[in-house]
Amino acid sequence: MTRPRMTPQTVAVLRVLLEDPATPRYGLDIARRTGLKTGTLHPILNRLRQAGLIESFWEDPGDHEDQGRPRRRYYRFTGHGATLAHQAVMRAEATTTGSLPALHTQPGH
Repeated sequence: MTRPRMTPQTVAVLRVLLEDPATPRYGLDIARRTGLKTGTLHPILNRLRQAGLIESFWEDPGDHEDQGRPRRRYYRFTGHGATLAHQAVMRAEATTTGSLPALHTQPGH
């Protein structure tokens, strides 16, 4: 299993999925919640899938045909994926906050 690069965009996707780890989410929902374009999002989802953090599945045709919309592809964590994702987000946040200099302001400036 390879570890995906923890770019800010990847962290944003993982945060959305971690909001409710048991709930599958479809691509457009994730794109809206992260503000990412689908051309950026789908390669990230593919890398997370290849790393074994998430899995994907297509919804049942009956679920979308009645609503007259295209079929959705859903993404959810694998059995250990949520734990690994949480750890990866925590590491990425620690790296980011640890590398930024503290801002000091003086009153009145």
